[in-house]
Amino acid sequence: MSNKRIVSGMRPTGKLHLGHFHGVLANWRELQEEYECFFFAADWHSLTTEYDNTEAIRQNTDEMILDWLAFGVDPAKCVIFRQSRVPQHAELNLILSMITPVSWLERNPTYKEMQENLSTKDLSTFGFLGYPVLMASDIIVYKAAKVPVGHDQLPHLEITREIARRFNYLYNTEVFPEPAALLTETPKVLGLDGRKMSKSYGNAIFLSESADETRKKVMSMVTDTQRVRRSDPGEPDRCVAFSLNSLYLPEEKKADIFAGCRSAAIGCVECKKLQAEYLVETLAPYRARRDELTEKPGLVAEILAEGEARAATEAARTMAEVRDAIKL
Repeated sequence: MSNKRIVSGMRPTGKLHLGHFHGVLANWRELQEEYECFFFAADWHSLTTEYDNTEAIRQNTDEMILDWLAFGVDPAKCVIFRQSRVPQHAELNLILSMITPVSWLERNPTYKEMQENLSTKDLSTFGFLGYPVLMASDIIVYKAAKVPVGHDQLPHLEITREIARRFNYLYNTEVFPEPAALLTETPKVLGLDGRKMSKSYGNAIFLSESADETRKKVMSMVTDTQRVRRSDPGEPDRCVAFSLNSLYLPEEKKADIFAGCRSAAIGCVECKKLQAEYLVETLAPYRARRDELTEKPGLVAEILAEGEARAATEAARTMAEVRDAIKL
């Protein structure tokens, strides 16, 4: 096992937005320079909640991979693949499901929360309850030393560590290392309405949309609701538009906006126009790169095929050890 190997995945929900960029892709771009990275499209995980709506998964996967590539995830520096094309994930998932106590899955903090948030779906399925086992398989089949996570994801990683520990104990082996958390700090990215940016909320700015679409969305954003008139002094700390776009403004420009808003020297419309231009300018080279990649038919399939072959080779080595350990 390499102590520099990390594994991370993303469900293919289609084109990505700014929250994905700051929450995942920006970290992946840095990690691939230092670690041996396995990044995968978690299409089997999509089935845990979208088992009755599978038509778009393949297209969503292609769109997502294009965003990865355009925003700096480099197949020359990491392994990019689809989960469902590496069958060792499923084999290990089956084996681990035989030894994982149901009580561990029922205490998963996301289990009841997602059932409540997705109340229109029937999530009383074996696959949904057991998705932490599949997640553990995704990670330990590559003997990952670390997994990039935020603080809120630590309980999920701990289930993976417990499953690896239990397998090693039951079969008196050391096949699986217990992956450590590689804590990542990410800025809070709000959507157009002040809630967390999410495709399902309809409040997202997508990485691949046009500059004009982005400008229009920024101009629709909520500002300081306590600033009723143009002549009223405002407070940037209460402004949803500023909280998002401050990520793209130079420090001196932030200082100008703070002073101008609080003194009513600038209005919200003027401020949002300025912020929109900085955001559009920041995204322009990535969007141009994505347009170039879109013009290369077969590129995504080629990258995935190469990555899947590399991933399968590594996973097969692990599964040979697993079968030996359980005497199959």
